[in-house]
Parts: sequence; C-alpha cells; structure tokens
Amino acid sequence: MKFAEVIGQKEIIGRLLRSVNDNRIPHAQLFLGEEGTGSLALAMAYAQYISCGNKNGQDSCGECASCKKYNKLIHPDLHFVFPVNTTKEIAKNPVSDDFIKQWRECILNIPYLRETAWYEYIGIENKQGLISKFESESIFKKLSLKSFESEYKIMIIWKPEKMNTVAANKLLKLIEEPPEKTIFLLVCESTDQMLPTILSRSQIIKIPKISGNDLKIKLGETQTLEKTELDTIVHLADGNYLKALEEIQQSEENANYLEKFIQIMRLGYGRKISEIISWVDEMATLGREKQKGFLSFSLKMIRENFMLNLKLPQLVYLNKKESEFAEKFHHFIKGSNIIQLKDELETAQRHIEQNGNGKIIFMDFSLKLTTLFKK
Repeated sequence: MKFAEVIGQKEIIGRLLRSVNDNRIPHAQLFLGEEGTGSLALAMAYAQYISCGNKNGQDSCGECASCKKYNKLIHPDLHFVFPVNTTKEIAKNPVSDDFIKQWRECILNIPYLRETAWYEYIGIENKQGLISKFESESIFKKLSLKSFESEYKIMIIWKPEKMNTVAANKLLKLIEEPPEKTIFLLVCESTDQMLPTILSRSQIIKIPKISGNDLKIKLGETQTLEKTELDTIVHLADGNYLKALEEIQQSEENANYLEKFIQIMRLGYGRKISEIISWVDEMATLGREKQKGFLSFSLKMIRENFMLNLKLPQLVYLNKKESEFAEKFHHFIKGSNIIQLKDELETAQRHIEQNGNGKIIFMDFSLKLTTLFKK
C-alpha cells in the first residue's frame, strides 16, 4: 500500500517520510488512532516505503520487486501479528500464521478494517480475539532470522492491546533488546490494556480523525452522492471512514428504523395501547439483529434530540429526515426523562442480546414509554 492510497493524514505521512529520509527510524512505534482513521493503512504504507528499492522521497514506487510483493503482502521480511482464536479447522494453539491467507485477502480488500469484521471473516465472531503466548513464541522464531531481501525486518502488530500478559511481557523483552535491523509497528485504538512499559519504550504516533475535506474528496471519488447527502454523511462520520461507508450502506435500513421510531414515540405519547400492541407484534417478527439495530438507532435518536433540547446543535449528528422529525420531537426529550429513556432502551437491548422474548421486551418498553413522556 502506498501513502497515496491513505485517506488524508498528510501531516502524519510527512512525519513518517522524514524519519526514513533522515535515516532516523525508531525501532518501536505505536500508531494510536480511533477506528476508521487509517492507522493500519498508514503502518502498511510506511513499511512499504521503508523497504522500497526506488523510493522518491514522497512515496514508494509501487513497481520495484519489493513493492510488488508488498502489494500482495507476501514480502518475506514483512510479518503480521493479529488477534485470533480457535475454529473448527484450527482447534488448538492458534497463531496468526494459521490465518495469514485470510488476513491478506481481508486487508487487501478492506485496509480500514474493523475488529468485528475480522472476527466474522475468520469465523470466530462469537469469541474474543487474542494474541497468546504461542504467538510470542512464533514472533521469536521469525525475528531470530536475518532479513531475506530488505535492509529491515518489519513486524506489524495489529491490536497489541489483545495480548495476554505472557505475550506482552515477551514482546517487551524484544522491544528492549530488539534483533538487529528489526522494526516493530504496533497499531491500536486504545492503550488502556497495554503494559505501561511497552508504551514507554515505543514512540507513540497519534493518528487524528480524517478531516472532513479529505473524507469528502474520497467519498466523492468512490460514491455516487448528491452534495447535500455527501455533506450529511461526512458530518455524521465525524472523521471515521468506516462510519461513512456504514452510513451509506445503512441509509435504507435506518430509514425503516426511523419510521418505526416515529410510530412508537407518537403512540407512546398518545397512550394508544391497542395500536402499541400492533406495533409490538410487528417488531416481534423481525430478526434479532434487526431488533438490536432498531434499539441502537433509538438510543442515538434519544441522545441527539436531547442535545438539541440543550441547544447544542454542533454536537448533533442527524440526517435530513431525522432532523425534520427532531424539529418538534426534541422538546419532549428532557432532563426529567432522558436517563430513564436511555436505561429502558439499553435494558431492552441487553435482554434481546440474551435471547429474551422479543414481544415481551418490546411491550414492556412501550408501556413504560407511555409514562416517561408525561413526566
């Protein structure tokens, strides 16, 4: 991946270029950025630039033997570590190399990768991904060898916060005493679960959200959107490329959620019990994922309307149709009911996730709603 393929982040790219051009490459760097900001894409472009045999000072050439291998993620001096778990095919001591084929397919298709999407891709969506002690043993073996073709061996560790204690301690030892000409690029979203000693020995590069203008340019090149729709999506995405794509893909589904949300809010306010029962019957026929999706959408709508009530429109993220409904609805979401509304929606969501009866859950929520609007 070349820097030219990264969305925005010109300042960070300039900093990375200078480290290579000035021959001052830190041996351990941590790319810290929120989901959808391009941390992994930046790390891969950086690794490719370091190894490029014909770099021009601004980007890798994309044509030399090294770049051609990087384009397929098969360069012998590029190594990946990422969270995995057992599957039907790999039932014992799984490590990244067991999933390297799927990893290459997934990353080449979606360099801005969401953690849950990766777990779904390899069939472990019902388990937690982990970087275990078996992975650390594999890391030691790989890095004990000399580089094959490039000056440097480069190891990209995606989600180092998923390391267990044994693996983290072994990585710390490697970072403290790195093998010759070895570079560690750690890519994470949060440092809360990482060893402080690893953080203190790594140069942290904070990746900001993608600017609205850069996001708009990218979406304008790849999507067919009207200007007003594009502006709305960029605003809703808030610097997150994945969220922007999600907004585009879910626009139709969210429209259905909005229709159902408007119905139950009006019925709840009017205390129209017989019509509420019909609404509940309809919701009960939906699949569990759509029921959860509706409740998540409802939580968002409650939050955004409360922000409008507080006269904080700069913190509101609603599309055109949602905004039209919110013009009048936001007056009903107040300090007197916001906490209970949020709690009831979260409780319903939790019960749905626990395979509760959808009809009972939605009826319980709807009846409570009739009292909350009257407070």
